[in-house]
Parts: sequence; C-alpha cells; structure tokens
Amino acid sequence: METSKTIAGLIGPTLIAIGAALLVNADIIQSFAEEIARARALIFLSGVLLLVAGLAIVRAHNIWSGGWPVLVTVLGWIAILGGLTRMFFTNQVAMLLDMFAHSNGLMLASVVILLALGGFLSFKAYARH
Repeated sequence: METSKTIAGLIGPTLIAIGAALLVNADIIQSFAEEIARARALIFLSGVLLLVAGLAIVRAHNIWSGGWPVLVTVLGWIAILGGLTRMFFTNQVAMLLDMFAHSNGLMLASVVILLALGGFLSFKAYARH
C-alpha cells in the first residue's frame, strides 16, 4: 500500500497541474496542440519518456487486486501503451492531436478526466487513512 500511495502522490498532483494548466491556458492550447502535431520528433520523444515512466510504474507496482491501487497499475500500463503508440505511430498521433486541437469538447472532457483522476489519486495518497 505504501508504494501505491507514493506513486499516487506523484501522479495525482501532476494530473491536477496538467488539467489546471490546460484550463488557465485554454486560449492558446489550440495553437500549442497544432505546433506539437507538426513536431514529429517531439511526439516521438514524448513517447520514449512516457514509455520509461510507464515501465517504472509497472515494475514497481504491478498490483491487480486490492481496490484503488489497481488504478495506479492501469495508469502505468496506459503510459506504456501510449508511449509505444507515439513511437510506432507518430504520424497517426500527430493527426489525432491536430483533430484534438480543433475540438473544444474533447479538450474539456480531457481536463475533467485529468482533474478527477488527479484529485482521486491525490486524496488516496495524502489522506490520513
């Protein structure tokens, strides 16, 4: 459980910060996403970093039972898959990112998910229980 709380204590606030930054910078996110979609090397590099982060999580925390800690493991596997996807399908990811840049609904849904996940993980990590 201590490893779960440690990793959740890193992921939770990070997701909250990303979600909040997207909200604060909502007026420039579209142009930001368009720029990243054109920077294929950045997409590939972010895939490498996401793969390493996901592998680190799964190596330290491959727990598939016991309630909320499973979410930490699932996020690790999602990071691995997301990293591999960015590395092997860079052009397709760029096209998806460009579509994302032009959809306010997708951005808002992403922000809500990031804030909810981040809030939940932060609560689990920093609550007294």
